[in-house]
Amino acid sequence: MGRKKIAAKAFTMAFSGLLTMVLMYILLLLFSQVSYLNKEVLLSSLKDREVHFALALSLESALVVAALALLIGIPAGYALSRFTVPAKAVIDTIMDLPVVISPVALGAMLLIFFNTAPGLFFQEHFFPVVFNVTGIIVAQATIVIFLAIRLMKSIFDAIDPAYEMAARVLGESRAGAFWRVTLPMARPGIMATFILSWARALGEFGATVTLAGATKMKTETLPIAIYLNLSAVKIEKAVALVSIIVLMAFLILLALRLLTDKGALYQ
Repeated sequence: MGRKKIAAKAFTMAFSGLLTMVLMYILLLLFSQVSYLNKEVLLSSLKDREVHFALALSLESALVVAALALLIGIPAGYALSRFTVPAKAVIDTIMDLPVVISPVALGAMLLIFFNTAPGLFFQEHFFPVVFNVTGIIVAQATIVIFLAIRLMKSIFDAIDPAYEMAARVLGESRAGAFWRVTLPMARPGIMATFILSWARALGEFGATVTLAGATKMKTETLPIAIYLNLSAVKIEKAVALVSIIVLMAFLILLALRLLTDKGALYQ
């Protein structure tokens, strides 16, 4: 019995120690950021018209992309979870590619596509994409929508199909069972998917800068603004922008925790 207690204590200490090391690493990164931050530059950045533009563009594009992600991700994730699909393993693998591929590589693929005949036809008859604001949404959506599909599939997988079957026995159609039973049960997961999609779109850089470019006061999101200031060796302003985006990310993730686990704030 004594050996078991010692082994259990050693196990707890080892895992807790590893967790502490990881936490300390993140805290050191945050501390170095704060120590390097120039408060005067931060305050001037908060009043800067260019920063206001980048912040507004980032928030608006991320909101549009997150809404699109849910609009497409919910039905697509449900179909992958519930329907019998031919070559499902292959389809699942293809669906994961935009999430796994490097964002810069994905941006290059998008740039190539929109310079082919189908892409040029699309730009001519619908809206311009390359080096345009709409290119930001297209680049972000190409990554985020597939992430949302994967998340929604996992959420629907976790909901027992027996609830839908019971609703159908009681007279509901398949669509009715989805709207009145499955969707309400998936609501916390849908909210979490929306926030994660928004946060992922907010921080997207590689595909965005490749497809939409990095033009000040036109396609300048917060990550692109950081890149432009680093390129111009405006380190203090770049650090101020990093602080803004880190604070936004923290608040988004905290909101996610509180929405998905109401007791998390008191634990």
